[in-house]
Amino acid sequence: MRYAVLGTGQVGRTLGSKLVELGHTVVLGSRTKDNPTAMKWAREAGGRASAGTFAEAAAAAEVVVNAVGGRVSLAALEAAGASHLDGKVVVDVSNPLAFDDGEARLSPVESDSVGEQIQRAFPHARVVKSLNTVNCEVMVDPARVPGGHQIFVCGDDADAKEQVTALLGEFGWPAERVLDLGGIRAARSVEMWLPLWLDLMRRFGHADFNLELRRAR
Repeated sequence: MRYAVLGTGQVGRTLGSKLVELGHTVVLGSRTKDNPTAMKWAREAGGRASAGTFAEAAAAAEVVVNAVGGRVSLAALEAAGASHLDGKVVVDVSNPLAFDDGEARLSPVESDSVGEQIQRAFPHARVVKSLNTVNCEVMVDPARVPGGHQIFVCGDDADAKEQVTALLGEFGWPAERVLDLGGIRAARSVEMWLPLWLDLMRRFGHADFNLELRRAR
């Protein structure tokens, strides 16, 4: 498939590289066509990888992955262009994180989410929130963490969630470990997990961990 990965940070590059490795075509999108990080990634990732603007990446894609920071996601997707998102699955892996005075803060929080903001701003896109609860290395290689730990999906379009679940399977997440939380409103809860994730990373000294949920039958 043809993917646009918006964002040239570690998350975007890691996801883009895994998609290329799996045989997909990927355009790594950034604000400018000549972004040096994106161009370097494209040279190193191989023939199915290229770089372009947000709009160029989204226009060429069947699926768009939002891997920019949560607080700039709407601006990046606006630059990509609503017409390039209409009808497409948009996988939102972002978190609304900023560090103010050395403290991690989320905005929006509790009464809204980045996932919901994206769906409202682009009502014809099929937004699915996923992968934002783990480190980018665990996103594409869940075996880094032992056990039957879970990943989440939420969104208003059932077919889009099925498509994202299949993509997660390509990354190594068995379908039975992908938990569907329902509509895009559930993006609030998975985004609010991040402060605890940060505290756990400080406690463990690394990011190779995840939640394993157990329930009574």
